[in-house]
Amino acid sequence: MSFNILVAYDGSDLSRKAVEEAKKQVELAEKAVLHVVTVISNGGPTVNVALARSFMNDLAEEARPAIESFREELEETGIKCKTDILMDYTFRNPASQLIDYAKENEVELIVLGSRGLGGVGRFFLGSVSSQIVHQAQCKVLVVK
Repeated sequence: MSFNILVAYDGSDLSRKAVEEAKKQVELAEKAVLHVVTVISNGGPTVNVALARSFMNDLAEEARPAIESFREELEETGIKCKTDILMDYTFRNPASQLIDYAKENEVELIVLGSRGLGGVGRFFLGSVSSQIVHQAQCKVLVVK
C-alpha cells in the first residue's frame, strides 16, 4: 500500500513552496505517491452560469501545462506523481474539493500554503488552509 500525499497548487509562491515541502515528505515515506492538485472555482457570484463555467474551463486549460510540468519533473526524479484539476461548479470554498479528494484517494498527508492568490486557480489559501486544518481527517502540513 502506498503513502498518499496531496499538495494543493494554485500557482502562488506559497503553493510552490508547498510542492517543494511535499517532495521532502515523499523522500521520508516508503512507496509514496504525490498528488499535485489544483482547484478551479468561480471567484464570485455570477448571473450567467454558462459563462462562469466557460471561464472556469479556460482557467483549467491554462493550469494544465504547469501541473503536467510538475508531474514530468517529479517523475524524472523518481517520485511517483498523479495530477488532477478539480472543477468546483458548486462555488464552495475549494477546501471542500480538496478534502473530498483526500478521502477518495486515501491521502494520509495534505501539504498546502498558508495563504495565497494564484493566477491560475484564483483561490485564497488562507480560508482554504483554515478549513482543511479543521475538517481534514488526515495530517495537514501548512507551509509559510
